Amino acid sequence: MADQANKLREKVTSQTQSTPRDRKTKVIAVTSGKGGVGKSNICLNLALSMEALDKKVMILDLDVGMANVDVLMGVTPKGSLISMLEEKLPLEEVLETGVNGLTYIAGGNGIGRVFSMSEDQLHHFFHEFSSLQGKVDYIILDTGAGLTQESMRFLQAADDIFIVLNPEPPSITDAYAVLKALHMKNDQLPIKLIVNRTINEFEGEQASANFLRASKQLLNKPIEVLGYIPDDDAVRKAVMAQTPYLLQYPRSKASEAVNQIARTYLDLPTQYKLGVKGFLMKTLFHK
Repeated sequence: MADQANKLREKVTSQTQSTPRDRKTKVIAVTSGKGGVGKSNICLNLALSMEALDKKVMILDLDVGMANVDVLMGVTPKGSLISMLEEKLPLEEVLETGVNGLTYIAGGNGIGRVFSMSEDQLHHFFHEFSSLQGKVDYIILDTGAGLTQESMRFLQAADDIFIVLNPEPPSITDAYAVLKALHMKNDQLPIKLIVNRTINEFEGEQASANFLRASKQLLNKPIEVLGYIPDDDAVRKAVMAQTPYLLQYPRSKASEAVNQIARTYLDLPTQYKLGVKGFLMKTLFHK
């Protein structure tokens, strides 16, 4: 595996340096300390909101054992990342079109095998995903809750990391554990915070303040707060209808909040790094 990684690093580094136009693709990894905080729903609706702001966005569902972006859209994917690897399929065969033309790749079962695959699968993975360069503005990775070796690789390689938490103390504690683990790997990782299912803005401010206080005191880590999403019954109704709440209830409080988060993020100063190939290269170095 070490020889495989070294060869791929050299190959991807060479390709990255020869294709500077890829610098306009940015990778966002979304994570949480525990399941059930609404992370996948945020990934989906945030992507739709960004697309409405004239950005081309793709979702890659990496939620280990709980891949459900397709379920939230009420669509059935023909393939998945796992089928692409196992059957050596071209990326185009697993690249799906969801609601409002949103592009996504379903995770499938056994996503934890991504970094324990054969040499041929490893080469296939890098070759196919390199083809995304220049085709999208943002790739949103819906990673699994908590941290595994595989999700840690993706998180460390991303241009931005969004941590999603709820106001409940256990959620804040678990999210902080994720932050601490990431910080120990690399204290320069760009991390941003979204608080979901708040009763009101004050509760969101309290939850983020508690999280930020702990991160500053123990890690001296600056965290950008992107916003708060209220606990809105429109979200539950949309999930039952298998339709994104941004489309089903565009004037709901949750939809307004997601739109504001999208605008806030896109208005932040942007420093593009190495794009898709740079992201792939960095995953080889991180464990």
